[in-house]
Amino acid sequence: MTGGAGYIGSHTARALLAAGYDVVLYDDLSAGHPEVVGRLVSAANGRRVALVEGDVRDTRRVETAIRAHGAQAVLHFAALLNVADSVSHPLAYYSVNVTGALSVLEAMAHAGVSRLVFSSTCATFGIPARLPMAEDDPQHPINAYGEAKLAVERALPHVERAHGIRFVALRYFNAAGADPDGLLGEDHDPEIHLIPRAIAAAAGGEPLQVFGTDYPTPDGTCLRDYIHVADLADAHVRALAWLEQGGASAAFNLGNGTPHSVRQVIEIVGKVAGRPVPHTTAPRRPGDPAALYASNARIRASLGWTPRFADLETIITTAWHWHRSHPHGYRQAVGR
Repeated sequence: MTGGAGYIGSHTARALLAAGYDVVLYDDLSAGHPEVVGRLVSAANGRRVALVEGDVRDTRRVETAIRAHGAQAVLHFAALLNVADSVSHPLAYYSVNVTGALSVLEAMAHAGVSRLVFSSTCATFGIPARLPMAEDDPQHPINAYGEAKLAVERALPHVERAHGIRFVALRYFNAAGADPDGLLGEDHDPEIHLIPRAIAAAAGGEPLQVFGTDYPTPDGTCLRDYIHVADLADAHVRALAWLEQGGASAAFNLGNGTPHSVRQVIEIVGKVAGRPVPHTTAPRRPGDPAALYASNARIRASLGWTPRFADLETIITTAWHWHRSHPHGYRQAVGR
């Protein structure tokens, strides 16, 4: 699992362990956390957990890790993921997100591994042609993050024809929440995601900035599709099983299918926290569409996936409990 010590990777690792897999986390730890390994071991039920520190652009090291641990499949999470930052620093996003992915594919081809689950994004669509967004809608990204992910998606069928690597590309919408039992959660530095930033503001931190209040939406703020990280993880386990059972390569939207505005998120965080969320307004950020939310009919039908934590208040509640018990992330937890 490249990027396996990060937010979505760690939750998926736990889901894979529960499903009976051994996991190898390949991570350069620039955004991942070595503390994740011990927590995963505590929940491994006898399955094996290993950490290999390395850059995904180091093809030889990736191949060595695959061979040394006898990996039978790769789940590729490692990527830069800040949309606004990708507008300012596109070269970094092409380097890590495109070159890195191609490096992983080359290592897989050399090592004879033929199953890949790829973390893609709804940002590949750009301004949506319709809502909710379906898998076959036109993909016209408006930022380097979406362009880089789409470049990999477009490479995958060619790599499959040449090297027999079948794939499932999962196009994430907005990952949120934390393990319901509090073992794992979200720890980014700096934090860029709305829900943890709103939680931090409610807990006494800096006021939340709301970027754009003049979008063509019911309350003027962006509409997004928030999906619980545990439901994302479950989709990865199902995607891997699909490939193991001989399923054809495919791309799936991965969202709840229900939009919520920034103002709605602020309101619900305030309700869960029992206090208002201090916030200010700021101009729109470059590269932010007004609305993005999924049609998830295909993944439901093909993989039998159904979100268990579809309610936004439930999602936010799990995030609130994580951040309150981990005010400094994995570095310092309360009561652990």
